[in-house]
Amino acid sequence: MPPKPSDAPNIELTEQAIERPKGRSIEATVLTALALLYTLYIARVFLIPIAFALLLNSLLSPVIRFLRRYWIKPQLGAALVVLMLVGGVTGAVYQLSGPAQGWLAIAPKSFAHAQVSLRKIIRPMQQVSKNVEQAANAVDGQAVDSTQGRARRPTEVVVQSGPTVSSRIFGTTQRLLTGMLEVFILLYFLLAGGDLFLQKLIKVLPHFDDKVKAVEMARATESAVSAYLTTTLLVNVVEGAVLAGVLWLLGMPNVLLWGVLVACLEFVPYLGALTAVAVLAIAGLSTFPELGRALMVPGSFLLINLLQANFATPLLLGHRLTLNPVAIFIGLAFFFWIWGVPGAFLAVPLLASFKIFCDNIASLAAVGEFLGQRDEQERRVTARL
Repeated sequence: MPPKPSDAPNIELTEQAIERPKGRSIEATVLTALALLYTLYIARVFLIPIAFALLLNSLLSPVIRFLRRYWIKPQLGAALVVLMLVGGVTGAVYQLSGPAQGWLAIAPKSFAHAQVSLRKIIRPMQQVSKNVEQAANAVDGQAVDSTQGRARRPTEVVVQSGPTVSSRIFGTTQRLLTGMLEVFILLYFLLAGGDLFLQKLIKVLPHFDDKVKAVEMARATESAVSAYLTTTLLVNVVEGAVLAGVLWLLGMPNVLLWGVLVACLEFVPYLGALTAVAVLAIAGLSTFPELGRALMVPGSFLLINLLQANFATPLLLGHRLTLNPVAIFIGLAFFFWIWGVPGAFLAVPLLASFKIFCDNIASLAAVGEFLGQRDEQERRVTARL
């Protein structure tokens, strides 16, 4: 039965709805978001060094301004700061390369020893799993083929060899050195240029209010990122030093390596602590034959990390980085998905910068509000409701 004329779609109204500004705005927003995600993923090799250089510039710009008070030009101050940074990183890598290589050389034996120790813990679970598997095999008839009265032929497994370990290590080292070189070169130019880009931005903005807002945003972002990185670096170094001392008292070898490793991993919220627990558990189980003493290695880190997360960091950092835990976790997962391990290190500073940007833009104020923590007034209002 042909449709009535009144039931036929109105093409003119549909075209008018599509051509409305609201419809075009939604389509443009969706396409822009997809294009941004695609660009962030594809251009990660290009963008990650830039992101690291910008964060280090926010951290070290106050040092350049301090040196300028003593008539040291930004170009010379930037050269001194970058050379000291390169020297510090190179010295730390050189000092830790020996213990790291020694531990990697005995890593297979350590893993085997740790596996033997872990069997004492997981043996009951393995027994339960084995019983369940045997019951399932008996029900499904996988052990003996009931129709033919003989065992089934085993399934052939084809193992495809991948790249060697040495090629992976040298390839990763080459990419790491190239990225670090890009970071240091770009950092020098950023520090030597000073407020060049901010001055250019102020110059091209037409309205005075926009100029003031641009300066406020730049200073607020620099202050927040600098405060976060400085405080986090101080807390992580102290935590690594305390852990190294505790591990030395327990009799662990290479305590400096474990302390530096924990200090670096603590820059990644949540995932860094979990990784540190796993690594220290393996190291403890492979070093000490006694199970209780071996578990004291990750246990001591958990105790120190608990004190740091609940007392030291809130006391020192305060409300200078007002991000709620849900936003931090989602941002961490997002940047880890887009950029991998470097993205996990960059997640919190980038989120803090993005929140400051949203707080100063009227159309994005709602996004900044969702990223922030809940203050006491909101808590009291919620409790009354």
